[in-house]
Amino acid sequence: MNTNLKTQPFLEMGFRPFFLGAGIFAAISMALWSAVFLFQLPVTIESVSIFEWHAHEMFYGYAFAVIAGFLLTSVRTWTSLPTAHGSTLLWLFLLWVSARILFMFGTTQIQVAAIFDITFALGLTYILTRRIVEARQWKQLGIITKILLITTCNILFYLGALGVLEHGVAWGIYGGLYIVIALILMMGRRVIPFFIERATDDAVQLFNSKWMDLPGMLFFLIFAVNEVFFGGPALSAYMALVLFIINAVRLIGWYNPIIWKQSLLWSIYLSFWMITLGFALFALPYFAAPYFEGVSKFLAIHAFTVGGIGIITLGIMSRVALAHTGNNVYQPPGAIAYALAAILLSAVVRIILPLLDMWPYELLIGLSQGLWIVAFLIFIAAYAPILTGAKKS
Repeated sequence: MNTNLKTQPFLEMGFRPFFLGAGIFAAISMALWSAVFLFQLPVTIESVSIFEWHAHEMFYGYAFAVIAGFLLTSVRTWTSLPTAHGSTLLWLFLLWVSARILFMFGTTQIQVAAIFDITFALGLTYILTRRIVEARQWKQLGIITKILLITTCNILFYLGALGVLEHGVAWGIYGGLYIVIALILMMGRRVIPFFIERATDDAVQLFNSKWMDLPGMLFFLIFAVNEVFFGGPALSAYMALVLFIINAVRLIGWYNPIIWKQSLLWSIYLSFWMITLGFALFALPYFAAPYFEGVSKFLAIHAFTVGGIGIITLGIMSRVALAHTGNNVYQPPGAIAYALAAILLSAVVRIILPLLDMWPYELLIGLSQGLWIVAFLIFIAAYAPILTGAKKS
């Protein structure tokens, strides 16, 4: 049985099941959330709010699956050692799937879901850490630290939901959010300039300044800790303003017109602008109160999630899947441009249009949800054959 599983293309590398699973889950879970939020579909949700239930699955369900697939593949590439494949990969994937199915029915089986979820996270951590240590690539252990922090935040969520820790649910959700954003900022700092340079055949050389990187990490840490544990609006606003400036300057320095010729470039580049917009939306109500006084912090959070996490994960999945299946990353399936455009529109509708206050808020939310679902249905249709088929020679 194990021999047969090892020869299955779908279980060859971690990105295959986790990217396809993440895409399917993104579409199904958003459809379910739309039914619950807009049409009051009855789902038994106790000890957490429906918003916390939704947020948990977006971070620890969807985003964590993409991270798992990406790191299982990247660590294998970095170390030249196998991470998880065959039956090991199947069991790891089934742990993730089991937790997601249980959560779809609300929180009635939250204890069991917690066991599957945490076992999955710890199993992922063990596999990645073992290979990094064997290869003695100590600098990569920083990524393991972030995975452990995400796992810790998920544990905090469950402790809160089970009534053990008073603020556990909020700490778990917001802690998970900002750790994922930190991971994206860290990886994006590496890959965006690299992707742009490769697209120009190394005709341009893009650099990251340590004078921006180190303060950026420090200010983000202060911002995230304050938002998770203290909530002081003034400190968050000042930190967000500085982070907006740092990231805007960096993105302007990375700009090259060639990005508009490739959907897998402009999508990732614009996702960073969405995160940068999120920092601006945190700062504006404090520094420009007369004009932005009524702006909800949840617009900033959705700039981070729908605009940042949503777009960059869809773009990264699309690119990594091509690169590791022998396909040309500069010639993706034509349909993926429409998927990326749909998720970008989803972010615009969810974040920017509410600022104009011209349309009913629930209408905009429903439209944004619909565009998100369309984006991932296109991704599934375009990439399921790639993710399940044999690698091109």
